[in-house]
Amino acid sequence: MNAQQSALPVGAHVDQTDPVAEAVARGTSLVQFFLGDPQGYKGPEVRFEGGPAALRAAAEEAGVDLYVHAPYIVNVATTNNRIRIPSRKLLQQHMDAAAAIGAKGLIVHGGHVNTSDDPAVGFDNWRKAIEATDLRIPLLIENTAGGDNAMARHLDRIAGVWDAISSAEGSEQVGFCLDTCHAWAGGIELGDAVERIRAITGRIDLVHANDSRDDFGSGADRHANFGQGRLPADEFAGVVREAGAPVICETPGGAAEHVADFAWLREHL
Repeated sequence: MNAQQSALPVGAHVDQTDPVAEAVARGTSLVQFFLGDPQGYKGPEVRFEGGPAALRAAAEEAGVDLYVHAPYIVNVATTNNRIRIPSRKLLQQHMDAAAAIGAKGLIVHGGHVNTSDDPAVGFDNWRKAIEATDLRIPLLIENTAGGDNAMARHLDRIAGVWDAISSAEGSEQVGFCLDTCHAWAGGIELGDAVERIRAITGRIDLVHANDSRDDFGSGADRHANFGQGRLPADEFAGVVREAGAPVICETPGGAAEHVADFAWLREHL
């Protein structure tokens, strides 16, 4: 393990009430969390005592980088107006809230279109969403595990999204979050995943490091702790090594389980 690999920041997805304390409990310098309900349209909620300014100050004092995961229900690609329009609104609300706490990035899933839709419509809806959103911090689009009509499961669809948004004003603020479980379950070979994704996006800004409970290409989004799932250990570690980006573990358990995952990853790097 060289100096760059040993210095890779590795953190975890944590409870949103006091993410700084959660980082301290794990001995890490970065954490990810939701702001509010990940399954609702209600809008972001900062539960940290003292509100956004206090959380920002506490994180800066502790040297902890914050990442915010947008609600799962956000789908700016869909042709369904009753989902797409509220999704755009929710995306902007979470962008504003994430910026207010000094987050380094807002992670959002790629969404999907309906079975009968031309994927190109979804790509263009992504372009429109980028142009309609005030990207105050980086927006990191994450690859997803399942769905034949997903915008970010297969490499050709990711390429379609990137081609569309590359012409949008503000596209320089759009990055990529590579999830190892989602790639495996989605049918992306891990061996050259980093190379192929970089060829499309030009960048990988964050890695969601997760083992998978299910087989390759299963389409199932079920995370496992490191070494307890189906991912080949060398290929799993290879993705993290080659990406060279900050790492967030979204694995089951609390601080003890996450610390064990950190140790496993550093050993295999």
